[in-house]
Amino acid sequence: EVQLQASGGGLVQAGGSLRLSCAASGFTLDDYNIGWFRQAPGKQREGVSCISSGDKRRYYADSVKGRFTIASDNAENTVYLQMNSLKLEDTAVYYCASDVICIPGLQVMGMAAEYWGQGTQVTVSS
Repeated sequence: EVQLQASGGGLVQAGGSLRLSCAASGFTLDDYNIGWFRQAPGKQREGVSCISSGDKRRYYADSVKGRFTIASDNAENTVYLQMNSLKLEDTAVYYCASDVICIPGLQVMGMAAEYWGQGTQVTVSS
């Protein structure tokens, strides 16, 4: 069964860090572009970051550049999103997805996404 499992969310104080994981089963993550998205209450889903298959190009939303890092671990078949210096506005449900369009700007990242993880809640408190 093809599945993406997102985990690692939680409650953290502003300025703190979390690491999200996106683990795949039933397929090899490295064969696909993988992206992280988030959706805050009352807001549209937005692309946060992506990593391309093969050459591992990485792109970030302007709002998270310099604070978030996306990385992949082929042995674990997992993509991670390291989130540092978290801000209140980072509070959202975070999703990972496969086969995203991974290009600068991230505006169209979700258009072709094939598989989605179930989401993990990140709450940043003051």
